[in-house]
Amino acid sequence: MAQDKKTKESVKSAKNKQAPGTSTQTFLKISEIRDDTLVLKNGGLRGLLKVTSINFNLKSEDEQNAIIYSYQGFLNTLDFPVQIVVRSKKLDIDDYLDDLRKKGESQENKLLQAQTFEYIEYINKLVEYADIMEKEFYVIVPMDPFRAQKLNIFQQFFASMNAKDSYSDVKRRHDEFNELRKKLSQRVNTVKVGLENCGLKADELDTKDLIALFYEIYNPVSSRYEKLREVDDLNIRSSAEDAGEV
Repeated sequence: MAQDKKTKESVKSAKNKQAPGTSTQTFLKISEIRDDTLVLKNGGLRGLLKVTSINFNLKSEDEQNAIIYSYQGFLNTLDFPVQIVVRSKKLDIDDYLDDLRKKGESQENKLLQAQTFEYIEYINKLVEYADIMEKEFYVIVPMDPFRAQKLNIFQQFFASMNAKDSYSDVKRRHDEFNELRKKLSQRVNTVKVGLENCGLKADELDTKDLIALFYEIYNPVSSRYEKLREVDDLNIRSSAEDAGEV
């Protein structure tokens, strides 16, 4: 009886144990982030520009027309597609509050110190309960290798189903990277100049900014309470290193 009971428990335990699942990262289109560039698994590169906004309604009619004509001219200069993304996220004022705390701690006047900490508590609760949102604007500039452009919709579908990387895929991406990166830089500069002619400020995201951005996108809740450490302190491995390429 004891042996039968032990056997049943072993079978039950084996059923409860699941095989290791495939990592979510396997199904992401992003292979790696290097040299201020997003590298996709199909070999394509993406440059990201963070763009400021302007209050169009507060402009005079002449200023509005000038902005429209400038934007029209910008679009006419493009001979490649771009993607405009508007991201809404909860307002993050942690750095501002940390700065206020430091000033409050160094304040010698006890009354002013108490008022500073009360103000910090009030602002913190206001942002938390009012659910105040902010918007960020990005322009994504693509550069795809010719082999990726030739894929039809069915080939793209089956490629997404077979999401795992092979050593040959990683090596091909690295061989193509430098040439594609030069062409991407030209496109990014074209977009940046065109947007600045419209009165907008466009800054290209570097490697650190890209890592922080996608960390927040894929971890919207935990990123508010667990800030990303300095990139230099992270143990980042490229796809080539994971594949054994030096």
